[in-house]
Amino acid sequence: MASSLTASLSPSTSSDVAKRAELSAIDASTKVPTLFFLGSSVLWLLVGTLFALISSFKMHVPGFFGDIEWLTFGRARSLHLNAVIYGWAVNASFAVAFWLMARLSRAELRHAGLLLAAAIFWNIGVSIGMVGIAIGDSTSIEWLEFPVYATPILFVAYALVGAWAVITFRFGKAEHIYVSQWYLLAALFWFPWLYSVAQIMLIFEPTRGTVQSLVNWWFAHNVLGLWFTPIGLASIYYFLPKVLGKPIHSYYLSVLGFWSLAIFYNWAGVHHLIGGPVPVWVQTAGIAASFMMVVPVIVTGLNQHLTLVGASAALKYSPTLRFIVFGGVNYTLTSLAGSLMSMRSWSEVTHFTHYTVGHAHHGMYAFFTMVMFGSIYYILPRVLLKEWPSAKLISLHFWATAIGILLYVGVMSVAGIQQGLNSNTLPLDASGQYGSPMPFLEVMAMTIQWLELRTIAGIIIAIGHVAFAINFVWILVKARPAGVTEPTLFRNAPDLEVVR
Repeated sequence: MASSLTASLSPSTSSDVAKRAELSAIDASTKVPTLFFLGSSVLWLLVGTLFALISSFKMHVPGFFGDIEWLTFGRARSLHLNAVIYGWAVNASFAVAFWLMARLSRAELRHAGLLLAAAIFWNIGVSIGMVGIAIGDSTSIEWLEFPVYATPILFVAYALVGAWAVITFRFGKAEHIYVSQWYLLAALFWFPWLYSVAQIMLIFEPTRGTVQSLVNWWFAHNVLGLWFTPIGLASIYYFLPKVLGKPIHSYYLSVLGFWSLAIFYNWAGVHHLIGGPVPVWVQTAGIAASFMMVVPVIVTGLNQHLTLVGASAALKYSPTLRFIVFGGVNYTLTSLAGSLMSMRSWSEVTHFTHYTVGHAHHGMYAFFTMVMFGSIYYILPRVLLKEWPSAKLISLHFWATAIGILLYVGVMSVAGIQQGLNSNTLPLDASGQYGSPMPFLEVMAMTIQWLELRTIAGIIIAIGHVAFAINFVWILVKARPAGVTEPTLFRNAPDLEVVR
């Protein structure tokens, strides 16, 4: 009795109770739109996975579904790409972004019903775009395949989502502006800028000649670097210290990483046009920017690593931490690989090969998607006030996706390097006599074994996605337990991830 009375009179205890109550109110205000965005993202993830497997099989079994027009390789791959980008990734980004913004701003979400309407409109737009691709109305511009009648709906939906994030920030009660908020606000500004400029210059009032290629790569590269990357880094900067119960190692390093990303990244995409009919000074500027990207990458990786030092044992227990750290490590690796690809000598080997496919999946999946998985494992229990039903399904999800994507990236990288070397003119001997490159069909035949391994990697990833989807539906339908529950962990660990 005495200890209870002392605890109730303790200022720190009262402060903790008040903080928990405030966070619970914030989480409750985000519940409906969060569940809709995340539910939509999981559904689109499964759709994208199905089309990914179909596309992968077609690479080494061309007759697979060959008599179905809307499942030809060109349409199936575009359906996969857009389901993953605009269905899974953007829906997950929206949910994580406004949940983080509400938490960091210490502000309840206002007018959640209108945000739900935005979520509905976004997914209607994506659905219309997917149908348009399936019936042959694709624009054939990578990352912008949705037909013109789908994009206005997406614009309206995004405007509402972006406005809500800004309003939440504006009415926040936090005493500090955290670096995660910097990344979130910047991403919410950059995406409509990128998407609107690309739509105008490539779809509605298309430019001519080389400028089209420049705009396309400017958009495609920057969507990853100035939209998905800031959302992913904002999540890492929030969840890493949150789960570990310690502050980020250096606020100043995080600020340096943010500004160097903002300054250098938007030029870097041009390096994909090395050797093309593009002014040399433009290519050189892209190469320089790509190498300058080493600065934010090293700074961010160092900051995350030093935060984790002394607490790495928590990886054994926390699902969120395991996904977040895996994504953070692969952010460093894929970014450094991207800088390497900007070298003219390396580009001569890897350009137009499977290596670029592996690199794209390395960034979009091994970094961003894994971070989103970790974020969802943290957010959903706090919104629903109940824990994940199965730690075993979480473990299966992690190991299947981690092993699958590393196998995928490794296979595609080896296949691409072999493909590039065999396609180029190689010296016959030390005398300087050069022969002809290997015939194209022979080069393609040598890649079949790697493409079969790619399909195996895709199947492994799909198993992880199914485990994730089962767990997701299970937590939605399971009964809410009475009282406070402990966080879902791989093993029993005291004082880990219990802070709301």
